[in-house]
Amino acid sequence: MDDIILGGVYMKITYIGHSGFMVELEQTWMLFDYYKGEIPVLPKGKRGFVFASHRHSDHFNPEIFRLAESGGVTFILSSDIWKKRIPEYVKEQSVHLKPNTEFSAEGIRVHTLRSTDEGVAFLVEAEGKTIYHAGDLNNWYWKEESKEWNQNMDEKFRSYIEPLRGKKIDAAFIPLDPRQEEYYSLGMDYFLNLADAVQVYPMHFWGEPEIISRWYEEHLDSPDRNRVVKISYEGEIFQQ
Repeated sequence: MDDIILGGVYMKITYIGHSGFMVELEQTWMLFDYYKGEIPVLPKGKRGFVFASHRHSDHFNPEIFRLAESGGVTFILSSDIWKKRIPEYVKEQSVHLKPNTEFSAEGIRVHTLRSTDEGVAFLVEAEGKTIYHAGDLNNWYWKEESKEWNQNMDEKFRSYIEPLRGKKIDAAFIPLDPRQEEYYSLGMDYFLNLADAVQVYPMHFWGEPEIISRWYEEHLDSPDRNRVVKISYEGEIFQQ
């Protein structure tokens, strides 16, 4: 697909797999939570930022550090990722962020939110665009857990995600996990009502993109239908 610029503002989004996405702007590219799959060819002449929201293997693959070879790359990592897993040759290019922390560098600003699992979620501002990657910040309702456990999870989720209330976000990457059975969309539905997101990209669906079609079928009258992106396959490219 050819790259396009709409209204002078360029944003290209590639779904790599699971929770992994590449976001490319006019002067910047960002890789989020690479797990496996084919990373797009890195654009030359642009500043690169590689994010890992936490240490779980389906969100953090040490293979990302090979991208340092292309030059001009900064690694923005959750503080729960052990520093001993960071190669010596990229430590000076790496930043470790705790929850509720702000970081700015070379044209981007990053704010982290606390996760309901491990690590952080990322809210990133760059080139006039705002991008949110939830990592594992989600309302994890599990049938096998007690009523009290699930209620506590719900309360934590609502508290941790509250800073996004009314926030204008251009692209948001949000878990939609089929393992939660009928509770699969609790987190995404709440986010859709909370934040002012232009486009929401479901993720963390474990190779079952049909869960997105299920959401559409179960939300026939939802005013948010035009905001939720239908992802069909790994490597799919979207333009905003």
